[in-house]
Amino acid sequence: MILECIKPLLLSLLFFFVSLNLAKSEAPDIREINPDLIVPKLETGPAKSGKRFKQILPGYESTAVYHVVYLPNDWKQGKSYPILVEYTGNQYIGSYSDTSTGRPEGSNMGYGISAGKGFIWICLPYLNETGDDISLTWWGDRKNRTSKPTIDYCLKAIPWICKKYGGDPKKVILCGFSRGSIACNYIGLQNDQIAKLWRAFIAYSHYDGVASWPYPGSERKAALERLQRLGNRPQFICHEITESKLNLAATMELLKSTSKGKHFTFAETGFRNHNDEWLLRPSATRKKMRQWLKSTIHN
Repeated sequence: MILECIKPLLLSLLFFFVSLNLAKSEAPDIREINPDLIVPKLETGPAKSGKRFKQILPGYESTAVYHVVYLPNDWKQGKSYPILVEYTGNQYIGSYSDTSTGRPEGSNMGYGISAGKGFIWICLPYLNETGDDISLTWWGDRKNRTSKPTIDYCLKAIPWICKKYGGDPKKVILCGFSRGSIACNYIGLQNDQIAKLWRAFIAYSHYDGVASWPYPGSERKAALERLQRLGNRPQFICHEITESKLNLAATMELLKSTSKGKHFTFAETGFRNHNDEWLLRPSATRKKMRQWLKSTIHN
């Protein structure tokens, strides 16, 4: 009798916990997978293979601005290497204990993509309005979200680093996470001068034009105008698994209205996290991304 009375409740609880487990299996946390890569710690001293270090661009010595360089473990002076140029996300503390410092040294994508070999990896800063400090949220300052100092820095840094360390200017890949994913187009395609730097793009989590943000020109119309500068170059676009409206489907819907569909490769990361450390772990999407990059570099 008692069992019959509570049977519906037991079934409801069973369904609830099974549903939770199904959701968990569909979107695991990155911490359930052991990393197979660890980003090298920052070091000082002379440049050498396998070393990651902060660097100040000439002309910025009196500022608080810097970028971070990693030379691959197969790097040799005088040889030529493709370059991964990365922009990080906003400073934040989010769900599932995911965090971002908003600083160049907090980036992980380039190391996860390359596994530390074959590519020079550069993490560039976003600059404040006056160009003398790093902006941890978007670019510019709260009262003036100008991207000009950030773009100016990028235009100076890439050719300088290519010349100094053997970067191939014809094989520069722009990648970014969250704010940096939006920056792939918002910064990287802002004008003709900066747009011509890139061979291809890897955008992880969010996309220029999907939503309006607190900076000028974030709306769909302006984003689609920037996208015209993409030309025939490819983009790998990925996103975490999320119930948010700002998901991969939203990006795909935006890009359906363009004539560039064949240039886009879409993928979900397989994880629930808004965190670029997923690339430090084995996954089907990381494998797909690496294959795409290899093909892109050699075509």
